[in-house]
Amino acid sequence: MTSPREAKAAIRNERLALRDAMSPQDRIEASLAMLGHAGDAILFEPGTVISGFWPIRSEVDIRPLMARLEARGARLCLPAILDRETIVFRELVTGAPVVKTGFGTTGPGPDAPVLDPDILLMPLSAYDGRGNRIGYGAGHYDRAITRLHQKGLVPRLIGIAFDCQEVASVPAEPHDVALEAILTESGLKVFGAG
Repeated sequence: MTSPREAKAAIRNERLALRDAMSPQDRIEASLAMLGHAGDAILFEPGTVISGFWPIRSEVDIRPLMARLEARGARLCLPAILDRETIVFRELVTGAPVVKTGFGTTGPGPDAPVLDPDILLMPLSAYDGRGNRIGYGAGHYDRAITRLHQKGLVPRLIGIAFDCQEVASVPAEPHDVALEAILTESGLKVFGAG
């Protein structure tokens, strides 16, 4: 019998291959559609800390969305992977230098303030219609969410993916935390709503 971990690995590989097969033009157009769907639809108060990401490989490019959220008053941060276990979120400010921050990512350097996000815009490999997600397999976001919960914080989790990354069902494990919403080129879907 296949374990949830093995099932997740198979789904991850399948969905990432579909994402990789998208043309660069299709990825750009889908990324810009997401700005249109969510630039004003993600609700928050000015000063809210929102963690985004700069795209790696064939990920969605949410930099235009992040710029829109910043224009609406968000404080932005990006993940930095300190070691195999630890991810922190460093404040992103216009004009500040960016460096390699682990796992192929780019973000603010070690001098940038570390923030606790109120909203996490999370890249992922696959998701289902109930808000379950499969990450990239390293568990960085799972551990970061656990650390935030241990501080008494409950960040809003919004997955970012292309439509082709949806699957019928994600084998959820006890440590998994469901998404509040998923943003794709088709729109912003809030789970448990309607």
